[in-house]
Amino acid sequence: TIINAIALKEAIRSLGYQAEVLSSIEIFKVADVFTKKNALKLLEDGNILILGGGTGNPFFTTDTTAALRALEIEADYIFKATKVDGIYNKDPKKFSDAVKYDSLTYDQAIKEKLEIMDQTAFTMCREHQKEIIVFNFLDGDQLGKLLKGKKIGTRIHP
Repeated sequence: TIINAIALKEAIRSLGYQAEVLSSIEIFKVADVFTKKNALKLLEDGNILILGGGTGNPFFTTDTTAALRALEIEADYIFKATKVDGIYNKDPKKFSDAVKYDSLTYDQAIKEKLEIMDQTAFTMCREHQKEIIVFNFLDGDQLGKLLKGKKIGTRIHP
């Protein structure tokens, strides 16, 4: 995930934005170590943060790390970059009649058993009313649109 974080940082920078990678795992010369103080300072300086490398602890997925860190720094959103352009009622690669959601609530996602992220991360976001935006990272235009405030992908909200 560190290599992906570095690639994402470079993609964001190529769009004209400031970005930095932080990691809970010490990887000098590649990424600074995550601390809340360091993260908040970088945000204050106008950076977009990419948090790679997980929590540095076993049994925690990158989804859980994203939720944990977003809550810790009081981020406005969690961006979940995937291989599809949002959340569907069923797998759009297997079913041509799959319907994409532009927006849905946490309760709706639970009722419909939509697998957005691991349960720990999803529960943390739900309990703290943190909005998640799921978008297709492989479509080069989507990241730029998202950073410019355009509505893309699927938004999960309270």
